[in-house]
Amino acid sequence: MNNLTRIAGAAVVAIALGGLVGTVRAAERITIMVGGVNKLIYLPAILTERLGYFKQAGLNVDVVTEPAGVNAEDEMIAGAVQGVVGFYDHTIDLQSKGTEVISLVQLTKTPGEVELVSARDATHIKTPADLKGKVLGVTDLGSSTDFLTQYLMTGAGFSRHDYKMVAVSAGTTFIDAMRSHRIAAGMTTDPTAAELLASGEAKILVDLRTEAGTRAALGGDYPAGCLYMPSAWVEGHRAEAGKLVRAFVKTLHYMHRHTAAQIVELLPSSYYGRRKTLYTTALEAFLPMFSSDGRMPADGPANVLRLLSTIEPSVKSGYVDLSKTYTSEFVDAAAR
Repeated sequence: MNNLTRIAGAAVVAIALGGLVGTVRAAERITIMVGGVNKLIYLPAILTERLGYFKQAGLNVDVVTEPAGVNAEDEMIAGAVQGVVGFYDHTIDLQSKGTEVISLVQLTKTPGEVELVSARDATHIKTPADLKGKVLGVTDLGSSTDFLTQYLMTGAGFSRHDYKMVAVSAGTTFIDAMRSHRIAAGMTTDPTAAELLASGEAKILVDLRTEAGTRAALGGDYPAGCLYMPSAWVEGHRAEAGKLVRAFVKTLHYMHRHTAAQIVELLPSSYYGRRKTLYTTALEAFLPMFSSDGRMPADGPANVLRLLSTIEPSVKSGYVDLSKTYTSEFVDAAAR
């Protein structure tokens, strides 16, 4: 065999091996955990999967769920999952406790949450200032609904000893807690909120589903739903991170170019059950809360830090580098 033949043979082997490595790398399983996959605020996670955008990007992604974002966060820290679709505020909270995670793409511009008061108590509970001594429902202790509830109560002049918070998750467990009088008020998202409002069992106390409502209650923008991942994982998997962001940005574009009814048709029936019309109406009303491009609002991180510093001792006493809690690099690349 002459040298030219040997070189040609080696080149063929190298190309074959390169293709094999690329195949293996593309097939590497990435698990993304969602803090309540059927919550309206996290719709882009399941929608990206249903639209096939992960596969189109050459990714092997599993979307799994936990009832609350704080539980999903724990799974990520333990290494059981690679990323979380949850609230951006967790990136700040975790950094203040020594864990570096980073938001790669912003999915919602507002929390998408609503503080509901039971209809039976609505006559004497008109604002958060009327909640002293009451039992308040949150998704879980340490969750973003916990953070937001604490902030609203602090703004009303109360300390943590002036009210009680209990974990009631979302969906049927939240609804049951309100129906059984376990909670006088609570913070939740659609479609849970939509169901209680439609039945007349609850009234709105504070609405964080719109930008105007969010700014009025929280003093500025509060970017919420995002994809965040361990900073070390992102640095070691930059190609995969870029593909994930491109897939999510495509979904955001899709959401702003299609009707709520068209989007709902793509979802599993378990998302809306026998309340498809109610789910569709809620989505139609609050589609504007979803980002159109995945970018972080300019003053969003500073406002989230300000809020958390008000209620979280570890955030208040420590130093948080906001530049390490999110990046626009992959969103910029997706735009190009």
